[in-house]
Amino acid sequence: MSEIASVTEWRERSPRRPAARADDVGRHNLALVVQHVAARGTASRAEIARATRLTKGTVSTHVQELLKLELLVELGTQPDGRVGRPHSDLALNGSGHCGIGVEINVDYIAVCVSDLLDKVRFHRIDVLENRAIDPGHVLDRAAELVRTAIAAAEADGLAPAGIAAAVAGTVELETGAVLVAPNLGWTGVPVVDELVERLSLIDVPVVADNEANLAALAELWLGIGGESGSYVHVSGDIGVGAGIVVGGALFRGVRGFAGEIGHVVVDRNGDPCSCGGRGCLERFAGQDAIFRAAGLPSTTATALGHPDNPLYGLIERLERGDEAASAAVRVAAEALGIGLAGVVNVIDPDTIILGGTYAPLAPWLADSLRESLVRQVIASEWRPIEIRVSELGPDAAVRGAAAWIVQRLLAAPDVLASR
Repeated sequence: MSEIASVTEWRERSPRRPAARADDVGRHNLALVVQHVAARGTASRAEIARATRLTKGTVSTHVQELLKLELLVELGTQPDGRVGRPHSDLALNGSGHCGIGVEINVDYIAVCVSDLLDKVRFHRIDVLENRAIDPGHVLDRAAELVRTAIAAAEADGLAPAGIAAAVAGTVELETGAVLVAPNLGWTGVPVVDELVERLSLIDVPVVADNEANLAALAELWLGIGGESGSYVHVSGDIGVGAGIVVGGALFRGVRGFAGEIGHVVVDRNGDPCSCGGRGCLERFAGQDAIFRAAGLPSTTATALGHPDNPLYGLIERLERGDEAASAAVRVAAEALGIGLAGVVNVIDPDTIILGGTYAPLAPWLADSLRESLVRQVIASEWRPIEIRVSELGPDAAVRGAAAWIVQRLLAAPDVLASR
């Protein structure tokens, strides 16, 4: 086999890349400036120039554009400790644009409006039974709730930059279609196209992703994920979902379907699952399974904040040491440990973050989960996995959806100029 004799020959054999166009460079630098301000909280033009290695003139041009687009605001003249050298700090504009998140889950639909500072400006949960309901009817409800959120945002002086749907199912990221959502009973539902049709008068992008992925990203952007290294965010609702973050980025797998931990088989002779398999994790560690084992109804709404949520009755029983409730949570924790151990052995994360309704159950869940992991994770003797509790709880997915729109805007602020 012949070797390449020189750099010149290597270049000649390599596919030629087109030179970067001036407008591409401009878009990149515009995003670089606003992202630096977002990361720092506040920054002066001179600080941005030093950090990004852009010229002061380039920074000034981009800052003026970002001010015009209402993405940045001037905070006024600030002293910098040197005589005669005051500067004007810049910050993200919390009163300009916002992200709209909508979560479609088995027994509720939630919406959230977040400004560029990730402050929640509107949040609402409608408890609705969505199982075995025609997807079109569920999406009608979701679209109506999105309109309510948009009206609230606009009344607060905010302009929606986009809408993101978090759906309890396997979502094809490129098209926003739900391929399968066993607990909803959906197959092949084009969620993004359906929402766009229902919101036809609202000229903003619409995207969709799996709700567990967006919950994991919410931890990264808004919660404890940024200090947790690589982690698995696992949340329990009717189903069990996981979002995997490795090196500060969501791990999606080749086709984008990573994280379906609820359908990992923990007992091949177990009960049938809605996915068509048997003995899946959510048959042991999902909310329905826990409530049934504890002797509580599993058909009422499980959205936290609803007065009929059986979770409150479960916690009350756990607090007084009820054996059936304690046993139900213990079985769920041991099964969860079996499912998570496989993920930990393959991916080697630093941390497991308990989200959804696992967060309020953590005082009774975490010890059994830890014991199950220690038994089955091969490196646990030398590198114990840390278990932490989400501070976002059951709101993580809808907040992550809204924050996703904000992150998309900061990554491509030039889209506002083309509207």
